[in-house]
Amino acid sequence: MSADSSAATRLEHDLDSFDSGARAAALSELCRIVARGGIALPEAGEQSNLHCHTFFSYNPYGYSPSKLAWLTRKAGLAVAGIVDFDVLDGLDEFVRAGAALGLKTCAGMETRVSIPEFSDKVMNSPGEPGVSYHMGVGFPTADLDASQQCFLSGLRKTSEERNRRLTERVNAFLAPVVLDYDGDVLPLTPTGNPTERHICLAYALKARAVFGDDRQLIQYWGDRLGTDVSTLDSLTGFQLQSLIRSKTMKKGGVGYVQPGSGSFPWLGATNEFIVSAGAIPTHTWLDGTSDGEALIEDLLQVVMQSGVTAINVIPDRNYTPGRPDVKLKNLYHVVEVAQSLGLLVVAGTEMNSPGHKLVDDFRSPELVSLVPAFLTAAFAVYAHSVMQRECGIGYMSEWAKQQFPRLSVRSEFYEAVGRELRVGRERVLAGLTDDVSPQVIMERLR
Repeated sequence: MSADSSAATRLEHDLDSFDSGARAAALSELCRIVARGGIALPEAGEQSNLHCHTFFSYNPYGYSPSKLAWLTRKAGLAVAGIVDFDVLDGLDEFVRAGAALGLKTCAGMETRVSIPEFSDKVMNSPGEPGVSYHMGVGFPTADLDASQQCFLSGLRKTSEERNRRLTERVNAFLAPVVLDYDGDVLPLTPTGNPTERHICLAYALKARAVFGDDRQLIQYWGDRLGTDVSTLDSLTGFQLQSLIRSKTMKKGGVGYVQPGSGSFPWLGATNEFIVSAGAIPTHTWLDGTSDGEALIEDLLQVVMQSGVTAINVIPDRNYTPGRPDVKLKNLYHVVEVAQSLGLLVVAGTEMNSPGHKLVDDFRSPELVSLVPAFLTAAFAVYAHSVMQRECGIGYMSEWAKQQFPRLSVRSEFYEAVGRELRVGRERVLAGLTDDVSPQVIMERLR
């Protein structure tokens, strides 16, 4: 192994440090190795992932925004995007890392919302009628005004309160394995934004500390979870953590409480926040098998009335190579419907569970026909992010609505900007005013 390869291995590990200074230093050194030819990075290809979760919400490999920027740049992605639950904590770091690496980037946020028109139907949150996962993509900055920050802080506060109550209920069931939320859970995250998956990890680690003997640990988890855990790959690993989550925190588990009125913000209010913060409201689609998603045309009409102009899909979990099934059929259908409505089709692999790919296999026979739609959205969201940040005329701006009232035409323009714009030259768009023409913008990029 060469000296540069050895250093790169160490530096890649340092990219996941909870110390932001250590991450920045590691990335700077990796860039220096690249600059002197010690590491060769490929040209950008025709693949993208706009839905990478970082360790600011949950990533099973502990990837930071800088690590994801590095890995996606090494993989030759055309555009990469992060999405975290209820926070924008990774946005600025990811954009800076992308700029240093020559990677086109964007950043988003995921949360859950209430959709009153579908209050009696399950959509993309299993077992929870009226509740939908929802996203904003292409946030230009994490520097929000007071009202925007208030809304975002409210999401985080609600999430923390929900997690603390959940932990109390599960503690009563799993005793003597009990968690101190502040001491056992919060330290697993860099900025104190844990998810259910962090809580499951904390329970797995605490049980190991309480029952050091494997035999006792197997018996304990077998009794509590009602299943044989002796064949799991690890008595603290992700398989056990998934069992803890499904048996204690999901519907039917001791920690689960059915969401009621007021548990999550209304879709309209969430979209108002997303647009005011400069991002694109994005509906998320699971797999088309729920009663709500079976009515996808009606559902999309409802969410579009509140401002949605994009839909997010997770292709990799909706097909098995060489085995067409109902989920793949549903994926084709939802993309067709979305395109007929002019919606951007944002795609990514989540990266919030072991085994998730860094990028979908765009070359697979199952996905190849969908790649143009995915790339249109990827370049358009990147262009929106830059244009909103540099001159306030992003995809949801009044300028965009006036110039391109038809969403399909709007997406074509922003895709063209995203393809033409070069990382490091974003400032050529700075200072443009809302009387600028699309032609002038394209001329500036050439």
